[in-house]
Amino acid sequence: MGRTSRRAGEKLIALPRLIRVIAEERARGRRVVLTNGCFDLLHAGHLKLLESAAGLGDLLVVAINRDDSVRLLKGPARPVLPFEQRALLVAGLEVVDWVVGFDEATPLELIQAIRPSVLVKGGDWPAERMVGGEFVKSLGGRVVSLPLLHGHSTSRLVDRIRGGKRLKPATRAPDPKAWPPS
Repeated sequence: MGRTSRRAGEKLIALPRLIRVIAEERARGRRVVLTNGCFDLLHAGHLKLLESAAGLGDLLVVAINRDDSVRLLKGPARPVLPFEQRALLVAGLEVVDWVVGFDEATPLELIQAIRPSVLVKGGDWPAERMVGGEFVKSLGGRVVSLPLLHGHSTSRLVDRIRGGKRLKPATRAPDPKAWPPS
């Protein structure tokens, strides 16, 4: 399949079907890139991470924590948006090929099932601390920690909203060619 003009809902996939699709794609010589996260309140930092991740392979799979998993990680007030909305928003991005959900606190079982060629996280996760990183390396794959887009954090955004502080409007759009930031 790959990066085609599919509707967001068509990119949402259950793990058993995803495993079959990935096997077909690998048979064609395509490399699978996997990243994961909560993706609560999608922002420009998420977009830049996903665009960069997509450039590391042929097929970008995004694993998203389901709601109970987010609460375990972020506390009872999160997620702000339910899984279905978060998944649909991420799937709506052109660079994303597939979106799959997971319930566990970590994506280790999902990583072991998908067996990506490249495992990617944002720079707040050094490669040596990435869940599933050693497994991916044992398969001959790469583990990549991409730089974060400075000033973009869902947790900080949620704190600012809950604190009643006004968000500063962007003075200019970020330069899409200025990635990764120096």
